[in-house]
Amino acid sequence: MYEAAFAHPDGASTVSRVAKTLAGMAYDGVVVRNRAGARPDYDPEQVREEHGIDVVRGVTVDAEDPTGASGAVANLRSDVTVLCVRGGNATLNRYVAEEEKVDVLSRPGSEVNHVVVKAAKRNAVRVEFDFGPVLRESGGERVKALRGLRKLREIVEHYDAPYVVSAAPESHLAVRAPRELVAVGEQAGFSEEWIRAGLREWGVLAARNRERMSADFIAPGVRRGRYEEDA
Repeated sequence: MYEAAFAHPDGASTVSRVAKTLAGMAYDGVVVRNRAGARPDYDPEQVREEHGIDVVRGVTVDAEDPTGASGAVANLRSDVTVLCVRGGNATLNRYVAEEEKVDVLSRPGSEVNHVVVKAAKRNAVRVEFDFGPVLRESGGERVKALRGLRKLREIVEHYDAPYVVSAAPESHLAVRAPRELVAVGEQAGFSEEWIRAGLREWGVLAARNRERMSADFIAPGVRRGRYEEDA
């Protein structure tokens, strides 16, 4: 299972510190998802060797409108393994879901309908279930966040759209173990396997994109290589 976290300078902790915490909670990897322009300086291989956890270069595009998001996506796609774009309103959500270069529709908010979810499924864009507000808020805000997750789950499950789960921590202190996310998810009617599948999906994305970014990749199922001719 993987978590997608913000790290210094976009978060309070370094990539190494976040990775150490996640490794201690039995995670397999971390996607470093800092916002464009706040990308941390780190060596994924060095962190992996130090803490025994996969480190995936990612980025989160946070734009005001589709035009701004489109330019950032075009500039960043070839530089990172996992590309997230933050939604939040109907226009942005629709753009992200229809952009096959994007991996994750992050924080879509309440403006998600059947058009957005069907487009996300068609373009293999994962819809993010961010449990951060549920974990960090209280009272009415926590209830509101839980209600939003339930509503999002209903439409995502109805159309069998791909999704990821995260607590979106901005510090190693905000990292939560899978069992904690499961416990919170159960309050909103999510099953344990559903939550764990969403955490694993970050790793699925990373593996798929690493293959696509390799020099041998031509198309899904087609790779460069040497093949013996039939005698």
